[in-house]
Amino acid sequence: MENWVLRRIEKKDNQSIAQLIRSVFDELDIPKEGTAYADPYLDLMFEEYTKPKSAYFVVENNGKIIGGAGLAPLKNEAEIICELQKFFFLPEARGLGVGSKMMEICLQAAKDFGFEKCYLETMPFMYDAQKLYKKFGFDYINAPMGCTGHDSCPVWMLKDLH
Repeated sequence: MENWVLRRIEKKDNQSIAQLIRSVFDELDIPKEGTAYADPYLDLMFEEYTKPKSAYFVVENNGKIIGGAGLAPLKNEAEIICELQKFFFLPEARGLGVGSKMMEICLQAAKDFGFEKCYLETMPFMYDAQKLYKKFGFDYINAPMGCTGHDSCPVWMLKDLH
């Protein structure tokens, strides 16, 4: 992982991270409607994650963004609950421990913001992602929470941050 930089998103990263997310959706054949793919702010990630109690981090390798993940308050839910959002990595970044490092950074940021629980939504066939989420203490729950607009994501998980 030398030459790898994990940092907060910058305005100059908007196009790269939007492209990366769209390419992962294409690669894994994830539905584009009712998922992060259709989020209106996908091309304005820097602006979206400068909102209060929100953060987005990118992983860079030799100047190329190869992954990202963020968190923000979960809409229409208690203020103590955040959502892990847009946790995507290019194939070359997978299986190298980058996701674990990114998860640590996101969960620490969630605690620093004062959140007590972290929620996420994912797809049933994203087994490696679910394995990672379970490793970090996320448990499956039976129904969606909040209002994410991602009604095509049928797997819901929640973690207690204490």
